Amino acid sequence: MAGESSRELHMSDTVVVNENGQGRYQQSIQVGRHSLLADEPSTLGGDNAGPAPFDYVMAGLGACTSMTLRMYAERKGWSLDRIEVQLSHEQSLVDGIRCNQIHRQIGLHGELNSEQKQRLLEIANKCPVHRALSESFHLTSELAAAG
Repeated sequence: MAGESSRELHMSDTVVVNENGQGRYQQSIQVGRHSLLADEPSTLGGDNAGPAPFDYVMAGLGACTSMTLRMYAERKGWSLDRIEVQLSHEQSLVDGIRCNQIHRQIGLHGELNSEQKQRLLEIANKCPVHRALSESFHLTSELAAAG
C-alpha cells in the first residue's frame, strides 16, 4: 500500500532472553506477559529443564500451522474436529551444503473429503511461520549498551 513501510503489518511482542543462573545453559524467556524456559538436553551439557531452542522453532511452526488450518476450516464451514501437528528436525548435507530439514506431519480429524484435506495441506504451507522459514530471513545483530 502507498505510504506504508516495507515492514510487515503484524509484529510480534519483543522477546527477551536472559541466562537465569539455574543451570549451565538455562534461559528465562519473556514474551509479553508469558514466561518460558529453555535449556539444552543433558546430552549437550544442559539440565533438560525446558525445550531446546530448535524445539521452540518447531513449536511455533506447529502452532501456526494448526491455527491457520482452524481459521480456514471455520471460514469454509468445514467439519474439522481436531488438528494434530507432529514435527521433527534433522540436519543433512545436500550437495555438500548443510541443510536443516523439518518434517511436519498433519493429522486432520473430522468429516472431510479428500479434496478438503488436500486443500488444507496447501493452506498449511501458507501459514506465516512456514512461509518465513521457507524464505530468507533478514537478521540483524548489534551490541546493547553496557548496563
